[in-house]
Parts: sequence; structure tokens; C-alpha cells
Amino acid sequence: MKTLKNWVLHHQGSDHVELKVDDRHLFRIYVLEPALFRVLIKRNGELALGRTWSIAPEQDVPWEGRARESSEGFSLPAFKLDQHEHGLTISTDRLRVTVHRPLWLAWEFRDEAGEWQALASDRPTSAYLLNTHGDGVAHYQRRHKEENYYGLGEKAGDLNRTGRRFEMRNLDAMGYNAASTDPLYKHIPFTITRGERASFGLFYDNLSSCWLDLGNEIDNYHLAYRRYEAQAGDLDYYLFLGPSVLDVTKAFVRLTGKTFFGPKWSLGYSGSTMHYTDAPDAQNQLMKFIELCRQHDIPCDSFQLSSGYTSINNKRYVFNWNYDKVPQPKVMSQAFLDAGMKLAANIKPCLLQDHPKYQEVAAQGLFIRDSEHDAPERSSFWDDEGSHLDFTNPATVKWWQDNVTSQLLEMGIGSTWNDNNEFEVWDGEARCQGFGQEIAIKHIRPVMPLLMMRASMEAQQRFAPQQRPYLISRSGCAGMQRYVQTWSGDNRTNWQTLRYNTRMGLGMSLSGLYNVGHDVGGFSGDKPDAELFVRWVQNGVMHPRFTIHSWNDDHTVNEPWMYPAVTPAIREAIKLRYRLLPYFYTLLWQACADDEPMLRPTFLDHEHDARTLAETDDFLLGRDVLVASVVEPGARERQVYLPDNAGGWYDFHSGQWFCGGQTITLDAPLERLPLLVRAGAALPVSNRLRHVDAAQDDNRELLLYPHQGTGADKGMLFDDDGESHAWKQGHALWLHWEISCTNERIDIRFTREGDYQPAWKALSVVLPQQETRTLFINGEKTDRYVL
Repeated sequence: MKTLKNWVLHHQGSDHVELKVDDRHLFRIYVLEPALFRVLIKRNGELALGRTWSIAPEQDVPWEGRARESSEGFSLPAFKLDQHEHGLTISTDRLRVTVHRPLWLAWEFRDEAGEWQALASDRPTSAYLLNTHGDGVAHYQRRHKEENYYGLGEKAGDLNRTGRRFEMRNLDAMGYNAASTDPLYKHIPFTITRGERASFGLFYDNLSSCWLDLGNEIDNYHLAYRRYEAQAGDLDYYLFLGPSVLDVTKAFVRLTGKTFFGPKWSLGYSGSTMHYTDAPDAQNQLMKFIELCRQHDIPCDSFQLSSGYTSINNKRYVFNWNYDKVPQPKVMSQAFLDAGMKLAANIKPCLLQDHPKYQEVAAQGLFIRDSEHDAPERSSFWDDEGSHLDFTNPATVKWWQDNVTSQLLEMGIGSTWNDNNEFEVWDGEARCQGFGQEIAIKHIRPVMPLLMMRASMEAQQRFAPQQRPYLISRSGCAGMQRYVQTWSGDNRTNWQTLRYNTRMGLGMSLSGLYNVGHDVGGFSGDKPDAELFVRWVQNGVMHPRFTIHSWNDDHTVNEPWMYPAVTPAIREAIKLRYRLLPYFYTLLWQACADDEPMLRPTFLDHEHDARTLAETDDFLLGRDVLVASVVEPGARERQVYLPDNAGGWYDFHSGQWFCGGQTITLDAPLERLPLLVRAGAALPVSNRLRHVDAAQDDNRELLLYPHQGTGADKGMLFDDDGESHAWKQGHALWLHWEISCTNERIDIRFTREGDYQPAWKALSVVLPQQETRTLFINGEKTDRYVL
């Protein structure tokens, strides 16, 4: 690669400043928001890929992608350009960048006192590198010892990424090591840099395979640095000021698209296993699951059909029903629906070479094309070779949607599970139709799963336009939160995975993927023993996605009742999930409406407390519930550090109050998940849910955890019919509250918005058992608020 060095000011536009570098390249600095800038290099004055699918600041992008040079959707504030002896400076009232000679950038932010402070800078020696006659780009920034790095989406190991090197190259990483395997399924080259004064986000909008080194590499000829290198494509990055980590995460979601608001039932327990659909009598096995849930009193809202329903012999053929295994799909689907369980079916974007429809699809030109021959590209897939569908071809999208409709939706299966969609096509020059402008796969591989899930979503929306769709996808890139719920893929069963999957989920959440979870109990390898299974379920019920899923080596099945001795503990954990479902649903609403993460590392709301920056097995669900999962065998006590806050914390189970800023030891018997609640919080809960049914959900309580002494706080509850889009017209309930405490009394004042009338007509406010102060609701001495 060749270093870019000499530059001159070439042009100033309304939204950018353009430099000409080394007499051939165009280097643009865009000012998109007061605290959001963008750097784009046009190699030899041209773009390698003139489109993007990740940037969506206002609305979804067109199918064919958003024009890469577009600034639509941003406020485009006025900026100041100053030329001086060191180079030039571009500034808004919050952020400024100085371009030095030879080419490197230094970034500053304006602090609360109005003073400019250093934020970030490129490496002064060789900051920008290009392969001027081929592919490849690189960017080097300074690295400072006081900085910590977070983000990168779904990555193994500790939440703090400092000192490590990562690769983005979507792989089907079956049975991965949750502490060390890299790369994994998703492509999100986004980092959060937390500094002593402020935090900033850095997102590289490039879909080719890439590497990010965050302090693993050193070089005697340069100051300490961090490195981004992409195999192909353009150097195009967005840098934005926090100043807090939470601010950075929320800004990234606003940049790449808001979280999709799915149905309430998607927050319930979802059953799944490879075993049932792989069995010769798959339909019987599946129907038994309904009865076993009733028999063991396990609440359940959905079931996910693994791909065995499509099999011929031992291989999987998307959109092919094996009627020997499942002779009556519609009858089976209706039985699940009658039991209150929705079905989602596994679908894959690659057709094996002996697929019954392969020749038909090939004849229509719907596959990605080989780079050298006018033939479908062939790649390894599920113990054979197959060809991947090209979702940049509108004819492919139509074929896919027609089959989703006829093979799933019309069979009574309302949701899609978009799986095995890493698109492991390693012929980088393989050709994609590109919506009429041919593109090599190396430029857009991670966008294929994004378009796949979008195709599935639109099919579901057309089939049931009055219902909010629900989709799942394993692979994808930045922006996938606009369409789907996701999970951490095919994990391996052991205690280490339980610990590090939690950190993996938090990493995804910091990177804009809020609606996440894991295969509870472990997907591959040995079955979990009884203790590990209980602890995994207790952890899983506190994630947005809660699914028990498995493909155990010994052909056993992870089911709530797999160990009779601990089934009561499993049942209680799942019932705790359903009791908290009104809280989860409010968090989902806030994630979609206000870009608030559902899963949160403890430091996200307590950055002032340096002790929360330490690696921990704890996490926050919303900002109010502190989850202290037990992740070690034999543990019956749990040490928990309570973040330093103004009001302290309550034990969810006992109601005991603790001061923040200290480590406490809680009892953790096998049947109990240690939970704490922030003082000042109020949790909406239900006692009547077996599965989500708005008509039957006629009970609601508000568990109020008041400040000791004086204090004030506020919160809200969101509710609606759980399935339709009526909330957009105000047909929902937004119940806001403000809490004020003195030494003698507790006041809570409710105000409501929206015209939705839920089945529950009143809200009972419940105080901790030890609380002796008098409760007043809207000025009246009572413990009940009537809607």
C-alpha cells in the first residue's frame, strides 16, 4: 500500500471540504451534524462502490442502496474553514478537525466550559494507505494508554476490546469458543473509544472483509497506534462525539437505522431444537411439545422449526417440505396457534446442487455468478456444494418472497428464521447482479443477509399487513436492527460459554443490536448438566430473546423438563420472565422509540464510577434491574458490586436495601437468580400470563422501590394490543409517573397518553415489605391507580 501524503485544498461545498492528495486522489471531510463528521477517500477520483446499505439516518435505504455520496437525512450545519501554517481546520460549535501536513487529522471537542480538548488523532506517520492499482485500504490512528475500546458487535472474549485484533469475515462458526474464536457471524466495524474526557464512535462503512487492531500490534517506527484495514472497497468512515458511551451507542443507531418494533409475543419463551425436526416422526415430536408445556406448566409463546422439516435423507433443501416427517403442516401449525404459540421456520439462502428446484433457479439466473464462467458460483454448504441466491437481483427477491408465502405463510407459519446466511462465497470476484450494476461479491458479502431478511420481512408484511412482523437472522451487518431479532449463533455447551455469551450480548447491544439473546443451554457439544442448565435458563430469561435451542452430540434435547429434579427451578425462572414481561415490553418500546439499549453494561449508566469499568459477569436490564448471573459450578453465593448511585439498590427477592458503591454477597441457591433493583425505579409486572394474550392480561402491578429519605425519579409503562401498528395512530397506552419521597411519605403521580384500554383496569402499587412510609397516588392516600 502507498501512503497518502501531499494535499491541497481543492473545493469547498455546502456539506464538505475536498482535498486533492498526491495529485490524484480526492479526500473529503463532510460535516453532517454538529458532532458528526465523515471522511471519504475517492481513489483516483472514483469510488469502488458507489452505494451503501448501512447508513439510514431518516428512513430505510432503497433496495439498490443509498448513494454513497449522499448527505440526505442529516442537518448539515454551517461550519467554519480556517487555513493556517499547520494546514486547515474545519469546525462546528462542538467538534473540529485539523488537517496536517503530510496528511493526518487531529480531532478536538468543545467541553462544557467551552474549551477545546483533544479527542482523537491519526498517526502522524503514514495515516492513510491505499493500493493505488488494486484493492485494499488502511487507516491508522493514535492509541493512548488511557483509552478503552468497545463495540465491534458480536465478538468473543471480554467486553473491553483493548489490546486485541479482530477480523470481520462472516463465518458459520459452529461450536465456537466464546472466549476466543474470531471471526464470527456478523460484520460491524464500529468501535467506541472511551477516553478520560469524552467518548467517540468510529464506524467504517465498508462491507468487504476487514481487520481492526486495537493495540495488539506495535512498530518501532511509529507512535502507539490502532489500525483498520479492508481487503477491498472504499475508505469511508464516520466519527462522532459522545460525550458518554451511551451517547455514542444511541448516535450509531440513529446513523444506521432504528430498531424494529416487533410483536409482544416475541418476548416470550420460544422453544426450539434440531432434534424434533430431524426425527422421522417430526410432526409427532413437535405436537408433543405443546402437551409437555401444558403438563409441566411452562409458559410458551412460540416455537422455531429447525431445518429438518426440509430434509431429503440427511441434507436440507430450503422450501422443500418433507411430508413423510410432517404430513400435515397446516394441521400442525393450527395446533400451535390454538395453544397460543406462533411458529417461525428456518430458511437458508443456498440451494444444494441436487436441490429439486436448482435447475429451475439456475435457468432464471437467480444465483451469484462464478467469476470466470457464465455459471452459478459453487461453494461448500451443509456437507455438499451449493449456489447462493443473489438478493441484488429483483427476480431473486420475487422468487424468494413467492416461496416464503406459499411454503410458509400459507401453511400457517407466520415468521421466518433466516439462518446459515453468512454467504461464504470465497471467490471474491464472483458476480452479483447489483440491481442492474454488476458488483463483485467481495464488496457486498455482508449485505446479502441484510437483503435476504428484508425480502422475508416484506413477504410477511404483504401477507399480514395489519400485524407487526417478527424475523430472526443469524448473520448480517450494521443496519440489521431495522428488520430482525438476532442471537449469538451456534454456541458450545460449557460454563465458559455462559459467562462470555453475556459479554458478547453486551457487545452487540453497545453496537446497536438491542434485540439479542443466545441459545440457552448451549447448542452444540455435550448436553448441559442439571446445574449448568438451570443457571443458563436463569441468565437467558433476562435477555430480550429467550430461546432454549440445541443440537447435542448425544441426540438429547434441551427442554425445560429435561431434568425432573430441577424442573421446578426452570419453571420459576421462566415464570419470572413472564412476570417481568410488561417491563421487557416497555424496554422494547424505548429501544425502538428512544434508541435505548435493553441490555446494558453496568458502566453505561454509571461512568462516573470507575469500578464499573472492570470486566464483570453482571449486567443491567434497562437502567433499573441489575442481573447477577451465577456462572460458576457449585456457587451458592454471589458477590455483586453495586454501582455508586444516589439512591442505592434493593434486593428484588427480599426487598433489603443496600448502599451503592460497595461489593455485597448475596445468597444464590440453585433455584434463585440474584437480582437487584435501582432505588427510585418502578417495575411494571403481571401475574396472569401463560402466553401473551392482550384479552387475558387483566392484572398489572407496579413494584415501587423508593429512595431512602428524600429523592425523586420518573419512569413509564408502554402497552398496546401487542401485534398491530395501531400505536402509530395513538392507539396505545403511555403511562408516565413521577415519584417523590420524603422521610414521611411517598408520592407517585401518574399521567397517561393514548387511547388504548388494556384488559387490566387498575395498577396496584406494591412497596418493599420493610417500607413504612405512607403512599399517595395523585394526592390520594391509596395503593391503587385506576385507568
